[in-house]
Amino acid sequence: MGDLLLVRHGETEWSRTGRHTGSTDVPLTGHGRDEARRLVPLIRSHRIGAAFVSPLLRARETARLIGVPDALVDSDLREWDYGGYEGVTTVEIQRQRPGWFLFTDGVDPGPPDHPGETPEQVGERADRVLARADAALADTEGAVVLIAHGHFLRVLTARRLGLSPRHGALFQLATGTLCRLGTEHGRPVVAGWNIRPQG
Repeated sequence: MGDLLLVRHGETEWSRTGRHTGSTDVPLTGHGRDEARRLVPLIRSHRIGAAFVSPLLRARETARLIGVPDALVDSDLREWDYGGYEGVTTVEIQRQRPGWFLFTDGVDPGPPDHPGETPEQVGERADRVLARADAALADTEGAVVLIAHGHFLRVLTARRLGLSPRHGALFQLATGTLCRLGTEHGRPVVAGWNIRPQG
């Protein structure tokens, strides 16, 4: 079975300033577009069997720039619904809730169309994505690419490794990077993390 290649979208103005960016559809910055373009040689070094992308602009633009413009849009790949914390930084949240941590404390409720998600709800979406990725891996030769968002991909990694969604906290993930989830002796492993081209 092939690898899962995880790509976090390039930098946005909100990711650069630490604002929680769930449903807000912000574009890549110039630097974020450059981050994505630099991943092209890494993507081309793998045989790609299938690719899936979040519906949000920053992920779809990244997919195009890394050379997989035909990636299938999968709504389950969207970022964590931050509810009442959309657009707010961790520092700002901790002024009201000292010691707050997303992976253990969750978010405050938001408006009806974005009420917020618990870590477990994000984990359920990740499990659905993994089931589709495994089906694609079984049907094609090569790797499956998932182009999405930092917090979501951290939860997905935890679930791939058989961990609780809350253990996504263990996998810091930078913008414009590639991660590889593979297997060793039939068990899922992290085979590469926060990979960028040399130079």
